[in-house]
Amino acid sequence: MPPSPTQYHIVPLDPHAHLYEVSVTVVDPDPEGQRFRLPTWIPGSYLIREFARHFVFVRAEAESGEVAITKDAKDVWRVAPCFGPLTVVAHVYANDLSVRTAYLDGTRGYFNGSAVFLCPIGREHARCFVDIAPPDAAFGTWRVATTLPAVVAAPYGFGRYSADDYDELIDHPFETGTFATATFIAGGAQHDIAVTGEPRADLPRMAQDLTRICQWHIDLFGGAPGSTAPVDRYLFQVLAVGDGYGGLEHRASTSLICGRDQLPRPGTEAITDDYLTFLGLASHEYFHTWNVKRIKPEAFVPYDLSRENYTRQLWAFEGITSYYDDLALVRCGLISPARYLELVGRTITSVLRTPGRMTQSVADSSFDAWIKFYRKDENTPNAVVSYYVKGSLVALALDLTLRSTGNATLDDLMRALWVRHGHPGMGVPENGIERLASELAGYDLGDFFTRYVHGTEEIPLARLLAEFGVAVQLRAATGPKDRGGKPARGDTLHSTLGAGIAANLALTHVSPGSPASRAGLSSGDCIVAIDGIKATTEMLTSLLQRPSDGKVLSMHAFRRDELRTFDVVLETAPLDTAWLDLDVDAVASSVARRVAWLGPHA
Repeated sequence: MPPSPTQYHIVPLDPHAHLYEVSVTVVDPDPEGQRFRLPTWIPGSYLIREFARHFVFVRAEAESGEVAITKDAKDVWRVAPCFGPLTVVAHVYANDLSVRTAYLDGTRGYFNGSAVFLCPIGREHARCFVDIAPPDAAFGTWRVATTLPAVVAAPYGFGRYSADDYDELIDHPFETGTFATATFIAGGAQHDIAVTGEPRADLPRMAQDLTRICQWHIDLFGGAPGSTAPVDRYLFQVLAVGDGYGGLEHRASTSLICGRDQLPRPGTEAITDDYLTFLGLASHEYFHTWNVKRIKPEAFVPYDLSRENYTRQLWAFEGITSYYDDLALVRCGLISPARYLELVGRTITSVLRTPGRMTQSVADSSFDAWIKFYRKDENTPNAVVSYYVKGSLVALALDLTLRSTGNATLDDLMRALWVRHGHPGMGVPENGIERLASELAGYDLGDFFTRYVHGTEEIPLARLLAEFGVAVQLRAATGPKDRGGKPARGDTLHSTLGAGIAANLALTHVSPGSPASRAGLSSGDCIVAIDGIKATTEMLTSLLQRPSDGKVLSMHAFRRDELRTFDVVLETAPLDTAWLDLDVDAVASSVARRVAWLGPHA
C-alpha cells in the first residue's frame, strides 16, 4: 500500500519581518518518533548552505495537543512518539534575494522548497500536497507563478498544488507577488515568462526571442527541426533588480536574476550588450533542462541533500552548457557569427587572466566546488579555475576536435547522452563522457581528456579554430577594463600590475610573480598615491596605457591602517587579451567547416 500523502501549508506570516509560517502534516507518523530532515544544499548550487539556520521557531502538534520536538542534528528534528495526524509548524526567516533560498517582504515572495519544506524521513516517496496561502487583504493583487501542477488553484492563483514525491516538490520554486507575464509555444509546450521588478520590459519581444532559443535547444536534443520539448510546461521566473546576474535550473522552470537594463524596452529592435547577457543566461538555464536535470552525473542519482555529492564532471554539466548558451544565439540567428566570436574572445581572455588555470584542472575544480568555487577569497584567482568558464573552452575544443575528424560533433555527443542517460536512474559514470566521445569519434580521445580536462595544459584553440577559418589574435590590454572589446561579465578589474583592482583602488588579488607581487603589494592594500600624486582610476589607466617596460612607479598604499611605500617595476603587458575574427583568406574546406559549426551566415 502506498504511503499516505504528506500535506504542506505555507503562508506569509509577517512579510515586513521576512517570516513564512510553514507546516507539514503526516497522518500516520512513525510510532517510534517521526523524524524530519531539511536539505543542506540545493541542486545546481554546489555548496552546503545550511538552510536550517533560518528556522527560528519549530513546534509539533498532534490530536492530543502539543508534542515534544527536539533536534537530533543540525538539519534533523525528532518528534516524540504520538498518534497522528502529526503537524510540525516552523517559522522561517526569508531574506535572501537570490535564486537559491527564500525571500519575503511587502512587495514579493519567493521560495525554493528545499529551504522551507521539512521532509518526513522514510516518506520521501510519498505524494505531497502543498497549500499556498495569500498574504492578507493588503496584498490582494498578488499572484503565484510556478510549474508545480495545481490541484485546486486558478492559473497563477493561490491554492493547492501537488507533487509525486518530495524530490518533485522541491524542484518547482514559487514566485508570488505582482509580476508581468507572457506566453509562447516551443516544442509543442507552453512556455511562460513572469517578470518581477521591471514593468517596462518588452515581454512580447522577450517571448519572440526566447521562442527561437528554446526551439533550437529542443531541436538539438530531438535531432530534427520541430522536435518536442521534454516538459508539458516551462516557466522563466525573472527578477529584475538594479544590479544582479544569476540563475538556477529546475526540471520545468528556471529562476533568473538580472539587471533592469538587461531587459528590452518597447521600441528597441537591436540586441544590446545588456540584453545579450540576459539572453545568454536564459539560454544557459534552458539547456540545463536536459544537461544536469535529466542527464545527470552518476553521483547525483539520487541526490543526497544531507551532504556533499562529489563528481569530477561539473566541467561538462556546466562547461558544456556554458558553451552552448551563446552558441545557441548564433545558431538560431539572433546574433551574427562575428558577435559570437567576440563573446568567445572574452571567454578566452578571462581564462588567460586566471593564474589558477595552471594550478587546478577543470576536473579538480569540479570535485572541489563544494569548498572552493563558491567560497571565493583573495587567493581564488591564483588557485582556482572556473569549471564554467574554462569548461566552456574545453567544450569548444572538444567540438572542434570531433568536427575535424568528420565523424561526429558535440551535438552528436549530447544527443547520445540524452538517449542513453536521459532517463531516471541512468546517471553518467565518471568516465562516461570520455568513453562516449571516443566511441563517436572512432578513435581514443584519452589524450585530449588527460591534457585539458584532468590536466592543466593550455588548450590549443588558435590551431583548432584556424581549421575552421577563424583567426585568434592576442594583444596586450589597453586599459584596466579591456576584455577584448567589451567588459566580460563577472570579471575583476585587470591591469599590467598583475593584480585585480576594485573601484576604490584596493587590490582584490595579486598574481604570483607579477610586478605587484615582486614589489611586495598584497591583496587588501589600497593605493592612495602614485609618484606623490593622489591616485585615481583614470591616472592608473593612463600610466598603464603607456610603454612601461622597466618604468618604476612609487606607490603609497594603506595596508590596514598603516601607510606603506612600494616601488613597482613595470614590464611589458602580457598578451592576455584575445580577439577572434573570421579569416577572409580561409580555404574553402575551412569555410565549409565553419558554416557547419556556426550556421549559414558564417
